[in-house]
Amino acid sequence: MLYLILLGALIAGDQLLKYWTVTHLALGESAPLIPHIMRLTRLHNYGAAWSSLSGKTVLLLAVTAVLMVGMAVLLLKKIVRHPLGVTACVLILGGGIGNMIDRIFRGYVVDMFDLLFMSYPIFNLADCFVVVGAILGAVYYLWLYEKYDKKEKPHADDADGDN
Repeated sequence: MLYLILLGALIAGDQLLKYWTVTHLALGESAPLIPHIMRLTRLHNYGAAWSSLSGKTVLLLAVTAVLMVGMAVLLLKKIVRHPLGVTACVLILGGGIGNMIDRIFRGYVVDMFDLLFMSYPIFNLADCFVVVGAILGAVYYLWLYEKYDKKEKPHADDADGDN
């Protein structure tokens, strides 16, 4: 139940920030956020990361939907049970759903975080959720999956009852 609340909070936070951006900033307009570090700049992204696959909304929706179903299966079938793995899946789900909502209802994704201290594409909160979730997922898989969640397959010689 806690993870469902977290998922709802992630999606709501992402959508509220995008709503604020759309209602307070014109396309291309910026507002200060953290001096010398980050500002909010309204941008419409018709593609995926770095505007790749721009204009391929249906393809992006289909790929995202498949990935979100995959995350849901990992959770619902309890393939991933460790809290770090579950949190990673929930973050990826929240980010994916947040960007899917934009693509479905707007035809593009609203991006707003503009880093001032380095040259980097403008991104949004849902993107942050996906990246952090992927990093946590990698940590989980590399160091925790085998110990906590991997199901051992029975060996052929165990079937004869010698053990």
